[in-house]
Amino acid sequence: MSADLVWAIIKNNNSFLVKRQHVQFSSEPANLMNVNSFKYSGLANYKTVSVLPAARGVRVTTRKANKQNSPKKSINTVVIAKTRRQTSKTVANLIAKSKYRPDLRAAAVARASALLSTQQPKKVHAKRESKGPRAQKN
Repeated sequence: MSADLVWAIIKNNNSFLVKRQHVQFSSEPANLMNVNSFKYSGLANYKTVSVLPAARGVRVTTRKANKQNSPKKSINTVVIAKTRRQTSKTVANLIAKSKYRPDLRAAAVARASALLSTQQPKKVHAKRESKGPRAQKN
């Protein structure tokens, strides 16, 4: 089936569709922006890119278009556990340099950066004692 026909069938009704306050989102794993549109849809397009969290770093998965009859061979997964700058460069190179889907490069780099931000531990600041005249005395 063509990608346009698949999109025409699933754009208004699929299990990943989230409708809230006159906006439609998509929760499918291969949708980088979580927007219900043909460009970012992982269900309708043959060539897809997904960026998911890994134990350390991010997991970038690409799907090839020409291996429809053998799904296992069509998926290429790479785990990137580097610094933020090196991860961004690696993700951009995986997508843009190979001319895979250069239109998804910025979205994939943004998703990888957001995932790395969530994996960093939060800094805990010690609270200072108040030294003013209103300070409570023990």
